[in-house]
Amino acid sequence: MTKKTITSRILQIIIVLFGIGFLTFGLTYLAPGDPVKAMYAANGSVPSEEVMEAMREKMGLNNPFPVQYFKWLFSCLHGDFGTSYSLNKPVVSLLLQRLWPTLKLTLFSMILMLAVSVPFGVLSAVKHNKTADYIIRAFSFVGVSLPSFWLGVILIYIVALKFKLLPVISSDTGFKKMILPAVTLTFSMTAKYTRQIRAAVLEELHQDYVVGARTRGIKESTVIFGHVLPNVLLPLVTLLGLSFGSLLGGTAVVEVIFSYPGLGNLAVSAVAARDYPLIQGYVLWVALIYMVINLIVDIAYEKLDPRTKVR
Repeated sequence: MTKKTITSRILQIIIVLFGIGFLTFGLTYLAPGDPVKAMYAANGSVPSEEVMEAMREKMGLNNPFPVQYFKWLFSCLHGDFGTSYSLNKPVVSLLLQRLWPTLKLTLFSMILMLAVSVPFGVLSAVKHNKTADYIIRAFSFVGVSLPSFWLGVILIYIVALKFKLLPVISSDTGFKKMILPAVTLTFSMTAKYTRQIRAAVLEELHQDYVVGARTRGIKESTVIFGHVLPNVLLPLVTLLGLSFGSLLGGTAVVEVIFSYPGLGNLAVSAVAARDYPLIQGYVLWVALIYMVINLIVDIAYEKLDPRTKVR
């Protein structure tokens, strides 16, 4: 990917961010409810109408939409996404504070997923239409079908409450408290990637270079792991990038179930409290994560496979 192409992609990211920012601000502006009332309710106080009206004026909520939007946009361009109504802290600091726990959970989940899906996918393809293949395909079907929130509740009941092996609440980022959320996230991803890897390996096993290698008497393990697997994993780079972006953006349902202090849990709390600055900052944050990771994946894919290079 040339410097000109990268520059063009960065400009596209900036334009898309402006569009997402406008839509997000517009939707929160049109949303029902009074953010000032929500702010005071979150702090456990019920002031008079005069006090709330003075606060609306101070926060600029009585200004017309264009004035509010451009004031917010100007602040965003200077790295200021405002102050959270419910938590009374800068939005940027809250997002950065929750980034590291979510990053740890994301990396842990991705490592678990690859450690299971790659050998399962290869084994299922090599043992095509045999007992091992049927078992792995059944596991994949179940994994894709189970909702993550249901699986999380079942894991809490069996692992944490019944056998007391792990803590129920993951209120911090200790290793033990990350296991249940990570397993919950990994289960469905593992099922999807196992199916993808199985299909890709089956396709590669019928290629001419595999037939030729077997004809020359090369060991089956060398054919699978030395020739087939590298060609299979390359197309999965894009999927891995999308999955990483999705997890890093915050997996709200799982984080809420386990009370994990990540970005998804923060977003759900912001929606419940009508915390508009925090919602706006979170949406822009997730959009930026997706687009930047997508750009990085495209660059990495081009390096790994020069045939896809854009001239």
